[in-house]
Amino acid sequence: MLGFDTLVYAIGAVSSLLSVVAVYLALVEKDLVKAVIYSAIQSVFYSLLFYIFMSPDIVLVYLPVTAGVLPALLLVLISKTERYEKQ
Repeated sequence: MLGFDTLVYAIGAVSSLLSVVAVYLALVEKDLVKAVIYSAIQSVFYSLLFYIFMSPDIVLVYLPVTAGVLPALLLVLISKTERYEKQ
């Protein structure tokens, strides 16, 4: 059976990998709304990593700002411009 430390490391590794995938998807996406959503997903995975690294005070600030306020602000700004990135 897996020990607690191994489980924590496995969750950290999966969260790190998924955050890199989310960053890649945000960079290559031409639809700006989807890119903002991928960026918010990446922020959630980073928050999970901060929590695993035992820094809950950072999580309490990072999660609402980067997964809530920042995407909302970016979506308002995108609504004022064009949704799709030009080639």
